[in-house]
Amino acid sequence: MGRYLNSNADGFGKIVNSEIYVDKTSMLSYTNQVLNTMQGYLCVSRPRRFGKSTAANMLTAYYSCGCDSKALFSGFKIAKDKDFEKYLNHYNTISLNMQEFLSRSRDVYDLLERMKLVLRDMKREYPDVDYFDENDLIEAMQDVYEETRRPFVVIIDEWDCIFREYKEDKEAQEIYLDFLRDMLKDKPCIHLAYMTGILPIKKYGTHSALNMFDEFSMIDPGPMAEYVGFTEEEVASLCEKYKMDGEEVKCWYDGYSFDKVPAVYSPRSVVSCMRFGKIGNYWNQTETFEALKIYIDMNLMD
Repeated sequence: MGRYLNSNADGFGKIVNSEIYVDKTSMLSYTNQVLNTMQGYLCVSRPRRFGKSTAANMLTAYYSCGCDSKALFSGFKIAKDKDFEKYLNHYNTISLNMQEFLSRSRDVYDLLERMKLVLRDMKREYPDVDYFDENDLIEAMQDVYEETRRPFVVIIDEWDCIFREYKEDKEAQEIYLDFLRDMLKDKPCIHLAYMTGILPIKKYGTHSALNMFDEFSMIDPGPMAEYVGFTEEEVASLCEKYKMDGEEVKCWYDGYSFDKVPAVYSPRSVVSCMRFGKIGNYWNQTETFEALKIYIDMNLMD
């Protein structure tokens, strides 16, 4: 298992060092605006291969006080923002991929027990803090904040994986939701909570544990619209660079349209098309269709 508190910028560094990286760092301007406000709870739902993990890695690299990522971001759009350095590497940042935890767990109780890996990181980072309960992650976060006054950013990727693995187990789902609520809701020490998954919170029944989140879905992406997939301008630039037929690419991969962003392309498909120089059906090589089919069968897509 890796490091979950104040990790470095290696994940995002690997992404931007790839052959194709489309600059989506302007999203940080929005997250900076909602820091330490009632709007600082964001749940972004997208299909697989639509940049969910890329965004999570970007947020970690930007906010984590465990690294110095100024040079990494210096060539991107966010560096021109007046508040770029104000929030850069300023936060205790917890970064979790719940699928990683779940794949190593026997059940939901085992998954939550593994959250102690974050607690282990915290005690190593702040050994001199007077912890009220050394075995309680939520208490420990508040203790660290009280003594250091350095707030937390919490980033959770694949937050909804338990609903795919335990789609018939309502008790397990509610135990998990209650844990997230207890960890995140009404905590002064948390200035931003960002979760991402395949489908929105509201798709998981009437349980209101996470009702503090603003949801940005594929149906209603709001201010996240331009960060969902690739825009027409971004794809046109790639087509010019890679000598691909823009109209043919549009016919194949322009599958979404939002109010302020009328043409949105599948990132995985566009990147593969450019790299291999060939139009093809790259999207269905991921698990997205099968994952969504489960929810269609459960009548949760309306």
